[in-house]
This record gives sequence, structure tokens and C-alpha cells, in this order.
Amino acid sequence: MAVAVWKTLSALLAVCSAARSQNFTYEANWDSLDARPIPEWYEDAKLGVFLHWGVFSVPSFKSEWFWENWESKYVVLTSKHHEGYTLWPSSYSFSWNAKDVGPARDLIAPLAESIRSNTDLKFGLYHSLLEWYNPLYLQDQANNWTTQDFVNQKTLPELYEIWTASSDYFRSKEFLAWLYNESPVKDTVAVNDRWGNDAKCQHGGYFNCDDRLNPGTLMVHKWENAMTIDKSSWGFRRNARLSNILTIEELLNNFVKAVSCNGNMLMNVGPTKEGVIAPIYEERLRQMGTWLDINGEAIYSTRYWSVQNDANNTDVWYRLSVLPSTWGYP
Repeated sequence: MAVAVWKTLSALLAVCSAARSQNFTYEANWDSLDARPIPEWYEDAKLGVFLHWGVFSVPSFKSEWFWENWESKYVVLTSKHHEGYTLWPSSYSFSWNAKDVGPARDLIAPLAESIRSNTDLKFGLYHSLLEWYNPLYLQDQANNWTTQDFVNQKTLPELYEIWTASSDYFRSKEFLAWLYNESPVKDTVAVNDRWGNDAKCQHGGYFNCDDRLNPGTLMVHKWENAMTIDKSSWGFRRNARLSNILTIEELLNNFVKAVSCNGNMLMNVGPTKEGVIAPIYEERLRQMGTWLDINGEAIYSTRYWSVQNDANNTDVWYRLSVLPSTWGYP
């Protein structure tokens, strides 16, 4: 069992959809990279489902994820977590990947293909930049980040393979420039701000800042509340009690508040080692789907308004339906 805490990580959300034209080249500096707009599909989506599933869950797979009842618009899978085990046969994670150890197969490619072929969900990957126990990482840390052996031999090769230091150590800007200029998903990829300690809440695409971000006030820069239905863990816990699980009322309060304040919500569940979503989490996902079936018009493809909620009734939150661009709304 593992409790996943994002602190100095990066998540990469790569999608396959129609590309938009790009008329200029992004440079490997924050001034240039920060000028890239958030893809419109991400602005419209509002709700995603996060799947923390990996070696800490004892990997295998079943197809019982009833995606059609979630009413989310994107789904994100952990491709590699802090322990460094990759769910694809990485050439840079020898003997510590899903092909060499455990299921003896690539777990990402068939899931990605299934999602893209059978659903209208966007598919993304959460990928940890650091590995807590990798000797190369620990050696760079001991050298006060003056060496980059872990980055050069492990991090960047893995990032290019699938598409507490600073962003300079991770060479994040170099990778993002490639991602925005040359990668197959250059026009549709959405990334967060977890590219190094100096990037959090400052640079990147949409902001995560910290886990469970939900300021309750407008953040003009697009942001996302990455949160988990289990109050204490990102991965599945056998010993979780009902009191540890957010109620549907609590989930909806988080969601509506985030959307009204210019955020999305990435709602995490941890499948069991068999790849099954436990009944209590299934219930919450279905409840969210039922609510969105009725209220989705007030959520999807909306934008923030000048006022976020009612001063006299704090349970009332506002959104603005998307207006034609000729109306002058930013």
C-alpha cells in the first residue's frame, strides 16, 4: 500500500485529438513556455479521473472500470510512481518494468488503445520525475544537484520514450520546448506545474501547486484540484473505513467550487491489485456521473464569471456559458 504525495513531481497529460495550428517556436525558457495557451479541450473538460495503479497495487488488469458512467472527460494513469517501476517496457528501467517483472506485458499501450478506440475520453499519463530510491538520484542529491546523472541516464530518456531539485536540474524547459514544438501531441498536450521546486505555482501549463488545491476564490491562471476520494491515501487500502471516504456531497462541493474558480478537478481512485474499482469508489463515480447527467450543461464548456459565488448563500456558485468570441469575452 502506498500514500502518494506529489511534491516535486511532474504529471504529463498527453492526448490524441485534432491538432491546432502553431505559428511560432517555443524557446527553452519560462517566458516563452508560459506564453503557450491551455488547450481548449482541457478548458472545456472540467472533470478527470485519476488512477493510482502500479507496483504498490500488485499489477494486473481487468476491464471493470464502467467509464461510461463517470461523465468525466479525461483519465490519467500512473505510468511510473516514486518507486521507479514503469508500466511499460522501458529500455531505461531494466528489470524494473511491467515487461520484465510481474505481468510480463506492456500495461499502458493496450489501455491507451482501448480508451482511444472505445471511448471519447482523453488519455493522459502521470509520470514521476524523481525516484526516491534510485542510486543515481540519491547520488545527485548528495552532490547538491551539481551532477545530473539521474536526469541524463533515466529521466529524460524515459520522457522522450513515452513521448526537490530545480527545473534546471530536471532540464524541464528543454523537454517542454521539444514537447510544444516537435512532439506528436505538440498542439493538444496539457501539462501542469510540477517541473521542479521553482516551477510550482509559477510556471508550466495549468497549476496544481499542492495536492488538493481548492482556494475558494478565483485564480485567473488555469488550475486543477488533484484530489482523492480516500481522504488519506491515493492507492487502494484494504483497511479504509467508510469515514475515510468523501461523501458525494463533499465531492460535489469540491467540484463545483473548483469549476467556479477557474479550476478542473482530477478525482483519484486506487484500483485493487486485480485492477478492479472497489464498490464504495464505484458508487461515488456513478453518483458523480448521475449528477453530471442532469447538471452537465452548467459545467462543461463553461468559463469563470466576474463573481464566483453568492454572498448571501455560500452554497451557490456561478459559471458563465461559453459565448461567441465576437462578444469580447476573454
